[in-house]
Amino acid sequence: MTPNIPVSSALDEETARAEIYGLLAQLFYARPSPDLLSALRVAATESPAAGAFLEEPWRDVVTRAREMSDEAIGLEHDTLFEGVGKPDIYLYGSHYLAGFLNEKPLARLRDDLAELGLARDEAMPDTEDNIAYLFEVMRYLIAGDDVAVANLTRQSAFYAAHLQPWVLDFCDAVTAHPKARFYAALAAFTRAFIGVETQGFDMLS
Repeated sequence: MTPNIPVSSALDEETARAEIYGLLAQLFYARPSPDLLSALRVAATESPAAGAFLEEPWRDVVTRAREMSDEAIGLEHDTLFEGVGKPDIYLYGSHYLAGFLNEKPLARLRDDLAELGLARDEAMPDTEDNIAYLFEVMRYLIAGDDVAVANLTRQSAFYAAHLQPWVLDFCDAVTAHPKARFYAALAAFTRAFIGVETQGFDMLS
């Protein structure tokens, strides 16, 4: 997934939105694979429209990927998000919304996922409020084939309930971490992308 940002038509824009959510999910969930990083390093960084809002933060992500080795990026992921016991930065919405893991926000999320016909794969060790899982849900709500579920109304409601209230706090935590380099750039891009998403959803209301 190496989206060119921004895009020039409404159809391309929806495809790009889905791809960005999918890419962010992969990069935050686990150490990026060598194939993913190789694709990222050759991604286009020039946008069709000069001065496009996401162009500069996207270029920073690609540049940082080019500057760092696969192992350095993987170690950074481990340092920030993994580790025994308490990680430096939590990936889970309940932490930001309630101060603890496995709290009421997770229960509400599970209810909404069930309404969408979605459930966590039992093989997945993480709870559903992992930011990567939520980004994947958004990707599905944009690109899924079932128009009763994959539509703007569902996207807006899910985003407002389960991402918008805490994702910027998460981005701030990443960018503030003294050992964040690649992920600081990725968090800055995520913040910019979330800003575009929020503006778009606000226009629907």
